[in-house]
Amino acid sequence: MIPCANPSAQFQSYKSDIEKAVLNVMRGNSYILGKEVSALEEEFADYIGTDYAVGVANGTDAIEIALRALGVGQGDEVITVSHTAIATVAAIEATGATAVLVDIEPLFYTLNPAQLNQVFSKKTKAVVAVHIYGQSVDLDSILSFCLNHNLFFIEDASQAHGAKYKGKRLGSFGDFGCFSCYPTKNLGAIGDAGLVTTNDSNFAKKVRMIREYGWINRKSIIAGRNSRLDELQAAILRVKLKHLDSDNNKRVSLAEYYSSKLSEFPITVPLRRLEGEPVFHLFVIQVEDQKSLLMHLNQKGIQAGVHYSLPVHLQPAYLNRLSTSDDMSTTEKLVQKIISLPLYPELSINDADIVINEIGDFYQNKL
Repeated sequence: MIPCANPSAQFQSYKSDIEKAVLNVMRGNSYILGKEVSALEEEFADYIGTDYAVGVANGTDAIEIALRALGVGQGDEVITVSHTAIATVAAIEATGATAVLVDIEPLFYTLNPAQLNQVFSKKTKAVVAVHIYGQSVDLDSILSFCLNHNLFFIEDASQAHGAKYKGKRLGSFGDFGCFSCYPTKNLGAIGDAGLVTTNDSNFAKKVRMIREYGWINRKSIIAGRNSRLDELQAAILRVKLKHLDSDNNKRVSLAEYYSSKLSEFPITVPLRRLEGEPVFHLFVIQVEDQKSLLMHLNQKGIQAGVHYSLPVHLQPAYLNRLSTSDDMSTTEKLVQKIISLPLYPELSINDADIVINEIGDFYQNKL
């Protein structure tokens, strides 16, 4: 069996260091928002290139709390994409704001800046752009739009730990960068965890307050909630952060290998944005025979998948409820063609060859 993602393999890669870090926490007397969290926040901010990073319970909370820190709430609108994890939209709605969805660019699967004007209104307060699959959005266009319309800009970088745009790390461009550290992410915990980055001291202060009941000196100064990062996950993430660039390089090498070997088949492999340096959280191909190829691979023990099989605006909970741009055709067509192939730092070339050969057999049998 070749899984699509394999977080347990990464644990094995750094087993001794992770076990030592966890044991140190367990033998200590601080388990929530202690020295491990503080150290992780400092190290992650330094890695991303921001002045501040704040640990929270998960990536969904990271987006929600960032929006709350910006004053986004009831009566406001926030623009994002439909081709994303449900978490992006769920976080917006958790603030009381309304999510307004736009289509994606056909080449890079990221937010289409040309549609921002279509959905902009007097109620629009922010844009949440998703760096999907480890690839940067068109930051120049989106940042320009936000600046011209006096909007807050949040990067959902949950799939893009370590990726760059014009030499800078993603998560350092917006008012906030929001990261999930779910186990399968490029920087993954062994459980849930999230991080928020910013260069604004006041924003960072508000995020710290909101994540713990709005407290200052244990008095609730503003309305807050409970979204604390525990010491165990912070300790694990500190170990993995040291290896993130190396692990990302392995992902990029595997992606290049896939791309070179799959070029002879009727497959569209991922394109790289000229200004960007992606980190391939997922390796997503496009094919015309999605369902039959998926079935073939799964029957051969290859756990390929689809991220994401149903756009948010077509999900039962959101159907006919969310505002969208007039044209969502790229998103709606794309989900019928995409397949995520197995990709993680520990994937061997031998296993990658098995995936490639099975794809080759599938197309050979169709001749």
